Amino acid sequence: MSTPYGFPLKPVPIHVPDEVLDDLRARLAATRPPLDEGNEDWSYGVPDSCLRKLVAYWRDGYDWRAAEAAINVHEHYRVNVAGIPVHFMREPGRGPRPIPLILTHGWPWTFWHWSKVIGPLADPAAFGGDPADAFDVIVPSLPGFGFPGPLTGFPDVNFWKVSELWHTLMTETLGYDRYAAGGCDIGGVVTSQLGHKYADELYGIHIGSGLPLDFFNGPRAWAFGSRRPLTDDQPADVRARIIEMDRRSASHLAVHMLDGATLAHGLSDSPAGLLAWLLERWNAWSDNGGDLESVFTKDDLLTHATIYWANNSIATSMRYYANANRYPWTPAHDRTPVVQAPVGLTFVTYENPPGVHTAAERVEAFKNGPQSAWFNHVNVNAHDHGGHFIPWENPDAWVNDLRRTFGDRRP
Repeated sequence: MSTPYGFPLKPVPIHVPDEVLDDLRARLAATRPPLDEGNEDWSYGVPDSCLRKLVAYWRDGYDWRAAEAAINVHEHYRVNVAGIPVHFMREPGRGPRPIPLILTHGWPWTFWHWSKVIGPLADPAAFGGDPADAFDVIVPSLPGFGFPGPLTGFPDVNFWKVSELWHTLMTETLGYDRYAAGGCDIGGVVTSQLGHKYADELYGIHIGSGLPLDFFNGPRAWAFGSRRPLTDDQPADVRARIIEMDRRSASHLAVHMLDGATLAHGLSDSPAGLLAWLLERWNAWSDNGGDLESVFTKDDLLTHATIYWANNSIATSMRYYANANRYPWTPAHDRTPVVQAPVGLTFVTYENPPGVHTAAERVEAFKNGPQSAWFNHVNVNAHDHGGHFIPWENPDAWVNDLRRTFGDRRP
């Protein structure tokens, strides 16, 4: 690997203007809540009783400046990549020969969802690890998800187009000959596309799901239930799991793919509305046992929400889904497996498919299932703790799994 002497860019700390924060507090003070009787169990969606407390704390108690200071402990950069403004956070590797690693988040994630793994990956010795495992960690914001600001000039943004930006960022802007990549959710398919198209320029990839790259192709990609239809001969536990997974994701996929712009009018105008839409997913998709604050404190929730709000980025963040279907993925080659770079995977039992119950069963189900053939998988793991936000919920598992993926692939 050759890189420029030093780092080729000048850091630009994160800063949200005071007038943006003043406007946020004024809007929160003017929130008009809906009538929400009989919804303490979340069965109709986010309860007003829960949201009202968070809105009050966001207005009167939450300290964005403290969060901003914690975020700015790391280096931040802003750069144009192929004409698209890109923000990324960096933590330099501390070890004999760190390799570059780009980590890509998903929805409703922000770059800050990677904050718990950055230190151990960049400076393993400081966390009881081997300095030979160090990475130079690059964590970009997906364009249109937050900083550096509202995304314009890229109305057709989707996951495979972002992978082109990331490859340009790593090889041309930052000058790396070769790099590693990791990702979850949308970031997982961004990363898989890198491993598909640019396998020879990667050490490998590590992802948090085994979604095939054509997941969003087809005429009914928005219909989550159509992928796992209910049938009369299914065991009761399988039927229950299908219904449970539909409940978690059906409205999310359908609205984002079919009606995202309509929803965005409300969420861009009302911080309470924005928080509710994000909060439902953070609650349903995390392994919290009914206690959301066991995974995300109030301050955590509001830091992520403020990143969305301060940059008015909800509309472009949702557009990824519609554009993944509107501009379908097509292969860059016909070799098999489709993703030819070495692939590591981290699964959690909270997201087990119907009929799969344990961590060991999850690994075997993947290896023996149809998605396995998509990947040159070299390291498949599953864990009982953690939900959809694996690097946030179970950072030790993510770090250890990722290290194993790249352990014998370093120069």
